[in-house]
Amino acid sequence: MYSYDSQKIITLFGTILQQNISAEGFMYLKEKIPSLQNPSHFNTTFVTLPRKTGKQTLNITKDQLTQASNIRPGLTISGWSADRLARAYIILQLEASDREKYFKTLESLFRSAEVNELVALYSCLPLFAWPEMWIARCSEGIRSNIGDVLKAIMCNNPYPSENLSESAWNQLVLKAVFTEKPLDQVIGLDARANERLARTLSDYAHERWAAHRNITPELWRCVAPFIDEQILPDVQKLLSSAETLENEAAALAIYNSNFDPAKKLLPGDYKTAIENGTLSWKILAEKMNDHVLQ
Repeated sequence: MYSYDSQKIITLFGTILQQNISAEGFMYLKEKIPSLQNPSHFNTTFVTLPRKTGKQTLNITKDQLTQASNIRPGLTISGWSADRLARAYIILQLEASDREKYFKTLESLFRSAEVNELVALYSCLPLFAWPEMWIARCSEGIRSNIGDVLKAIMCNNPYPSENLSESAWNQLVLKAVFTEKPLDQVIGLDARANERLARTLSDYAHERWAAHRNITPELWRCVAPFIDEQILPDVQKLLSSAETLENEAAALAIYNSNFDPAKKLLPGDYKTAIENGTLSWKILAEKMNDHVLQ
């Protein structure tokens, strides 16, 4: 049913919640557990939780974050609010052995949820039992136009890269680019790189350039392994750009490519920076974020 030890996550989440919410709020959670197998009671508890737990961002220790990612690889709960974690906590209490009932209970929540509830539900995709059952739901979520919902699916969420088909994965990355989500937070971005996505992103770049519009330099991270004669002019354009971030993206793309004509274009100072760790896709993403905040 589960791809990880769900009981360990329940224990960890309970500890974090007890340390972060009022004693009354935590007692409410514990008192509700026996009634959660009734779908009506579960739905009511799920909806009313924020009034009991609050919506404050949790104080989670580094050790607890490490525990979470060790128990459920790829799971990131940093920045979660108390009500989001509490909702995950009660979802984990559901009896999952009856696959059909379990699916109906959670699917009904997705259909009726408001924005914050959807954020919690999509954030919990990697925690659900029967992970293969939620592929269509994840794909449906990618079509959302609600920024926070998209971020919950795309950013720091291991479920999409583990379960989506290539076409659905490509759609997620394209939507992340279109909606300016931070690609460095898309788990599995490098592992799921593929030629079809690279071609589509190159075509998208050409359209943006033709319209004199900007493109996120992170886009080229997905293109790098597939640089060839057709994509090489894109990289050359970036190298000649007046924007340093684009120059650095080109250098990183070239360094991570397998195309010799491209590698010959890599400036020596950028090669040195990449090899000594002062330039990477992560560092580029941090520079982009700093640039936006200025």
